[in-house]
Amino acid sequence: MSHDLSQVYQPEADTYLLLEAAGKEVRPGDRVLEIGTGSGLISCKLALVSDVVATDINPHAALSAHSLGVEVVQSDLFAGIRGTFDLVLFNPPYLPTQPEERIDDWLEFALDGGKSGRAVIERFAADVGMVLALKGRILLLISSLTGLAEVTDLFSRNGYVAEVAIEQVIEDEVLYVLRIIRVP
Repeated sequence: MSHDLSQVYQPEADTYLLLEAAGKEVRPGDRVLEIGTGSGLISCKLALVSDVVATDINPHAALSAHSLGVEVVQSDLFAGIRGTFDLVLFNPPYLPTQPEERIDDWLEFALDGGKSGRAVIERFAADVGMVLALKGRILLLISSLTGLAEVTDLFSRNGYVAEVAIEQVIEDEVLYVLRIIRVP
């Protein structure tokens, strides 16, 4: 199967903000897992200093990342991933989406966050502990449309502390990268 780039989320402001935060957070020797790699840009850049594995549910995105030399697994979140990682990155689908707004293609997996914008983030928060090293860190990109307080509370209920690492105003929303660690 060749990859259809029209079905792959291309780097936008959110991608570059997460890349900036990841560049500051990553340490040499870290094992890094990027969930939902999209084009593969972030994983490709981080692979210069760390051991990186990426996932994406979208086969076109997985092929796009692979074409950049990224070690990528086509899977839903953590399915098929073994071992633990020092840094887990995720730019999830965070846009609040009503059922009638769905477009039913592969690109939608990068955008559709369910009615609250937090459907995939809730699954991620519940399961990330399976792959996070004991002193591991998580960088999660969200939007003000997703609800900063709701997302930090969600992680708090799952045993984590979340703080804003970096933020950027983009048109009518604010993008946040949350740095999340286990409660000490």
